Amino acid sequence: MNKRFLIASGGTGGHFYPGFALGEEFKRQGCEVLFVVRKDDPAAKVLSAHGLSYKEIDFMGFPRSVNPVRHVKFVCKLVKSLLQTRQILRVFRPDVAIGTGGYISFPLIFMAHFMGVKTAVHDSNACLGLANKVCGKFADLFMLGLPTTEKVKNGVLTSTPVRAEFGLPANRATQLQALKLDPAKPTVLVVGGSQGAKDLNNAVVACAKVFSNWQFIHITGERWFESVRVLYAGLSNADVLPYSHEIYALMKAVDLIICRSGASTLAELVCCKLPAVLVPFPHAAANHQYYNAKIFAEAGCAQIVLDDDQLPTRLSSVFKGLTQGQVGAKLAAMRAGYDKLALPNPLTASQTIAERLKSL
Repeated sequence: MNKRFLIASGGTGGHFYPGFALGEEFKRQGCEVLFVVRKDDPAAKVLSAHGLSYKEIDFMGFPRSVNPVRHVKFVCKLVKSLLQTRQILRVFRPDVAIGTGGYISFPLIFMAHFMGVKTAVHDSNACLGLANKVCGKFADLFMLGLPTTEKVKNGVLTSTPVRAEFGLPANRATQLQALKLDPAKPTVLVVGGSQGAKDLNNAVVACAKVFSNWQFIHITGERWFESVRVLYAGLSNADVLPYSHEIYALMKAVDLIICRSGASTLAELVCCKLPAVLVPFPHAAANHQYYNAKIFAEAGCAQIVLDDDQLPTRLSSVFKGLTQGQVGAKLAAMRAGYDKLALPNPLTASQTIAERLKSL
């Protein structure tokens, strides 16, 4: 008899995509899987497009302000979401309930625990999120995407699942020529975040103007595309894109990446063993992107540049250090640093996690 799995996933990509990859794996194995997502979450469209079923619950994150109205609203939505989740559990009757981080996990893990359903949570970051810290108290299995110094009950390091496309081969010449870039020239990929990337964009363009012996592929996100494209006007060593459906191929076609240090992005870097300059998003909860990046910097596969008022100067200095002198040897040493991470393979993480959950 095929097992049934209920997955609470959604919100940010770092919470959604590990759950999505796991759901795809369960589906491939012939298991029944149902997602729980927040009402009106854009993740629902992705699930529908891939033939994955979902149910919506009406919930919100814990208010960080002292506004009493928001706290009353939170309590009302909490009660409502628990009742909605209980009904979903009664109808679907899962063997295991899984949360992949974010506040949407709490109603499912809490209610499933008290209804006698096995529970598991996955946290992609080096610093555990508030929701997962609470959910961990009720979890039969706590899966970690990155090592953490925090005490975790029933914890196991699994890494963070990534899309299967990251296991596909990529041809450097084909990818770069398609962007009208020279395959023989050293190339850096820039992936800014959808939030707060303005200063990072400006700092990278300044580097492109100075280090003309390097090529830049700058993926801006739709929000910043037009403004960044204007900044690159007149430069022949750059291609600006709002988005790329083949980011996995670009990561394998370049020599270096400048990016944020969200957990899903880092798992993708592990697959590609790509030398990185990591610029943690400074407003991430509990500064978790910095602690994610620190693990990679200590292994030697990345360097950290803080996103503050010194960003342009620091980024230029780090880029100069990496791209002058014995460039090949420096980048090879950074690629070798990925072996020191001793992380389980993100490409096989969904299969490994699925087997663990099936045996709960």
